[in-house]
Amino acid sequence: MSELVKKESFKHVSYLWDDQEAAKLEGDEVALLIYRSNLLGADLRLTNYGGGNTSCKASAKDPLTGENVEVMWVKGSGGDLGTLKRSGLAALYVERLHNLRKVYKGIEQEDEMVELFNHSIYDLASKAPSIDTPLHGFLPFKHIDHLHPDAAIAIAAAKDGKKITQELFKGTIGWVEWQRPGFDLGLKLKQCLDENPGIRGIMLGSHGLFTWGDTAYKSYINTLEVIETCAEYLAQNVGKKGPVFGGKKIESLSVEKRKEQAAAIAPLLRGFCSSERSMVGHFTDDERVLEFINSNDLARLAPMGTSCPDHFLRTKISPLVLDLPADQDLTDVAKLKEQLVPAFETYRKMYADYYETCKHPNSPAIRDKNPVIILYPGVGLFSFSKDKQTARVAAEFYINAINVMKGSEAISEYTSLPRQEAFNIEYWLLEEAKLQRMPKPKALSGKIALITGSAGGIGKAIAVKFAEEGAVVIVNDNDETRLAKAKDEFNQRFGKDAFVTALLDVTNDRDIDAAFNIGNLAFGGVDIVVNCAGLSISKPIQDHTDKDWDLLYDVLVKGQFKVTQYAVSVLRKQNMGGDILNIVSKNALVSGPNNAGYGSAKAAQLHLSRLNAAELGADKIRVNVVNPDAVISDSKIWEGAWAEGRAKAYGITVAELPAYYAKRTLLNEIILPEDIANACYVFVGGLLNKSTGNVLNVDGGVAMAFVR
Repeated sequence: MSELVKKESFKHVSYLWDDQEAAKLEGDEVALLIYRSNLLGADLRLTNYGGGNTSCKASAKDPLTGENVEVMWVKGSGGDLGTLKRSGLAALYVERLHNLRKVYKGIEQEDEMVELFNHSIYDLASKAPSIDTPLHGFLPFKHIDHLHPDAAIAIAAAKDGKKITQELFKGTIGWVEWQRPGFDLGLKLKQCLDENPGIRGIMLGSHGLFTWGDTAYKSYINTLEVIETCAEYLAQNVGKKGPVFGGKKIESLSVEKRKEQAAAIAPLLRGFCSSERSMVGHFTDDERVLEFINSNDLARLAPMGTSCPDHFLRTKISPLVLDLPADQDLTDVAKLKEQLVPAFETYRKMYADYYETCKHPNSPAIRDKNPVIILYPGVGLFSFSKDKQTARVAAEFYINAINVMKGSEAISEYTSLPRQEAFNIEYWLLEEAKLQRMPKPKALSGKIALITGSAGGIGKAIAVKFAEEGAVVIVNDNDETRLAKAKDEFNQRFGKDAFVTALLDVTNDRDIDAAFNIGNLAFGGVDIVVNCAGLSISKPIQDHTDKDWDLLYDVLVKGQFKVTQYAVSVLRKQNMGGDILNIVSKNALVSGPNNAGYGSAKAAQLHLSRLNAAELGADKIRVNVVNPDAVISDSKIWEGAWAEGRAKAYGITVAELPAYYAKRTLLNEIILPEDIANACYVFVGGLLNKSTGNVLNVDGGVAMAFVR
């Protein structure tokens, strides 16, 4: 079995081919292409997220003539090899694609050729062809892999990369100098093959690797073997020229201290990075990051930027390196802002100068001038982008770039893309067109929300609604079992990048601090805080105990106060404004029997909201209230004694409560958690940004609860 033989041959890459799985796909070249692509995409040492493309050529029937024709299936524009499906492929007639050479007039016509690919499309329902299509189409091989492995790019980005490639592979790997992907590069790949018959692959300067085979398996093995050879060569040479990255300049803080510092500074960094649009952050203190940012060569290498276009597009021209002591006391926010302001101003000016120096007459307008990658020596790496996934992937790409720099420096000298070439990629009109085709952001995209008590009931409904509208959420609860179930549900519905979880008892300062720090580390801060955690106790006044009273006021009033207090500290660091929503109750306004503790606590919550609105308006922090009533579905409040107490107060049974509450409303409606979630969304969705201190009743219409 090939699997048994080959697995032991690789130390630096993962051999994942399963003969039995592949045998099920025998005879279907496209299915084998997808299988191979998924295996390659599953190993980030082979290619990064969304990077690279694969193809196969096979015979298919022409739907018009019924004759067999050669068709190329290639990964279409966008997408990721690890999750590639048939719908993510573009299918083109090979002969028609080749015929485009007859109309190609030269490199100045590059962008026009992309539209002409449409004349070669075989499957009209397939994905749009990418700019890399001719790179696969002009090579004659049945199966082709184009990847961006760190080990190969380290050689491709080395000053002596061409010489090293020739010596390492003894002429069996060709070399094509850096050139922006497109029709002309496809022709140069074919020229390289014609001039070097029998080669097994081509290294693209500063870019990546092309390898191939007559079958899906042979292409897969060839790809692994070439990358393994590159990786082993680097492993044997790292450290021979001297310490990695010139040796260590500073020591890292301890793990706990790194997290503490990162959580403290993240909201400030996010605020600066969000000067043009709201950004979501990511933090990592990966060992590879620390080795680089703590080194003597950081100051030389970081400004150079990346080499591979995929790395560059995700991470920008260069990172911002913070000139702060790792162990600086970050509690003095005013001093810290004074230090950060000039750093960001300098970066923005650098980026504006880069744009002005490199722009063409038809270049798109300058984009966000803020950094994507921020390096804090001794602490770690922060990345900021439009959503969590993009920020996380940007960090992963920069780690790829670090790996490349480390390898290049070990065997030669690292070289990055020239700034003009980098600009031509970043502000490529085709790239701009791709950006313009992207779906419009959802209303809460770029927003971070913490909803207390969000593992069930109203809180979970709010968290779900916000996540559906594009926000990332910090799901929390004081019930560990309930929180675990909510985690599974959110992971299944929204994926790992949409949320984090925190065990939170709103009466516990440490829990509150930890929950906000979890949000700071995961996303960079917070924009929306919903005080929803609650409980109810319904008893006649003579049966109320001190314990009952203290519990109600600790959770409802003090809990709301403390969570808001912590929230304000983060919101002020960001200096982006924000929303605080308090889920109160119609009982804050309506008097009823057996309700002295709960009703008075709700009244305190309502007035506390007014007081906070009055105080925080200068910070553009809006404070508003949603007053629900009788939300029974999935609510712990309605379990046990509370429901029994309310039923007793109204002289009915517990089973009759839902109908009783609905009938007493003007609209005769049962109120659901989703109704409260919709009301919260009304406040934070962007249409009420100039409203604060308001109360929105969601109770079906209870006249006694009218505010005015």
